[in-house]
Amino acid sequence: MSRRQLDWPDTEVGRLARKAVDAFVEAQRIDDRIVPADFSGKDVLATELDCCPPELARDEDTLLRLFSAAGRNAVENRAARFMAFFPTRGLPAGSLAAMLAAGYNRPTGAPDYAPHLVRMEHSLMRWLCELFALPGGSIGTMTSGTSMSTLIAVAAAADTLPDVTSRADATVYVTEQTHHCVAKALRVAGFPATALREVPMTPDWGMDAAAARRMVAADRAAGRLPFLLVGTAGTTANGAIDALGELADLADDEDLWFHVDGAYGGFFQLTERGGRRLAGIGRADSIALDPPKTLFLPFGTGVLLVREAAHLHRTFSQRGDYMTDLDDDSLPSYTDLGPELSREYRAAQLWLPLHLHGVAAFRETLDDMLDLAEFAHDDLAGDPALDVGPPPRLATVVFRLADGTDEDNRDLLRRINHDGRTHLSGCVVGGRYFLRMTVLNPATYRSEVEGALAGIHDAVRRRVLTHQRGGGA
Repeated sequence: MSRRQLDWPDTEVGRLARKAVDAFVEAQRIDDRIVPADFSGKDVLATELDCCPPELARDEDTLLRLFSAAGRNAVENRAARFMAFFPTRGLPAGSLAAMLAAGYNRPTGAPDYAPHLVRMEHSLMRWLCELFALPGGSIGTMTSGTSMSTLIAVAAAADTLPDVTSRADATVYVTEQTHHCVAKALRVAGFPATALREVPMTPDWGMDAAAARRMVAADRAAGRLPFLLVGTAGTTANGAIDALGELADLADDEDLWFHVDGAYGGFFQLTERGGRRLAGIGRADSIALDPPKTLFLPFGTGVLLVREAAHLHRTFSQRGDYMTDLDDDSLPSYTDLGPELSREYRAAQLWLPLHLHGVAAFRETLDDMLDLAEFAHDDLAGDPALDVGPPPRLATVVFRLADGTDEDNRDLLRRINHDGRTHLSGCVVGGRYFLRMTVLNPATYRSEVEGALAGIHDAVRRRVLTHQRGGGA
């Protein structure tokens, strides 16, 4: 009997895998120019890619070439001077781990069929719970990212309300800088837009805990049901950290679920400075973490830690009739901790880099990022043409022209990014547009930061000269 075409022999798997590994190694080559000059060949490439799968097999070399061209013809977010949004290096060890996990393709939602892989994930989650000083009874689960982690946390918090009908009167406390994934999660969980309460910020752009306390009291007096307080350990725009200890006090006093968005800043808990700045985070009911940002892993890995595992079990524990033979309770069943049943084995992407490099390597890199951000802030603060934000709590520095409009600052960003060798992004804080510079890449050293700063100062000088002459761009 002849083999089906989808049933490859080991020799065929090995032959194509070697080609794929060669393509992977080539993919690790990082261009100095961040933005391709003209996305060369993009029209031809788009035509080749914009087609339906064929009825018959295509040539593997052509397919690998097309995939490599699509991946290469992009903004180089892994470059040492890509400092926009969150630089996403994607450690090769994480990518290789994902390949290995996919190669085994084991079901790990429950421990019955791959108990040792589940044990690897459980050991990581225990370590993280200990890192954040969460008590016994806490638990963690890996997700696709912080948006999914937040949705799971919101769903669990919502189940602390008396019943589903009470969601119409429920209130949630955030700031203008709270990540919008919280609002999306609330919508998906069935809460009206009126549930959100925007708390004023302090001068350093964190949540004003005293104002939040007053708002909670006013809502209770008006017959509403305050139930969720969202703190942020590193805002996306500028890295501001809420006074987590004060917010934890408020949550305790008012019996609120206290969720901390630690997607950006959470893993700075590994460092001494980060631990001090995140004081109080261990009192949260739930913490969302994003390894791609500050453990430099590939996209698609997230973590949710929850203070009491029972909350997740109450919300997500279900059993189908076809699952009656799954009865191994010696390890967590991750299908009971979130909405996914068939789930990718994401733990490999965290386990291999941490064990291969050692935790100290990540701690030292994060400490270096804090140092480089402080250096960049001090340098920019010395330029009289710039208005620089507060000293960085994490690895983001924000600044703007001291005498410019928001449009002037957008034009400054275009000037800085124009040569394709430094790439920053912009943000709005307190109604004003700022440029933001995030130093968060293991390949970024002081020389790269100095090069980026030189480009910023040069763009500022050219803009000032143009303005003085009354000319255009």
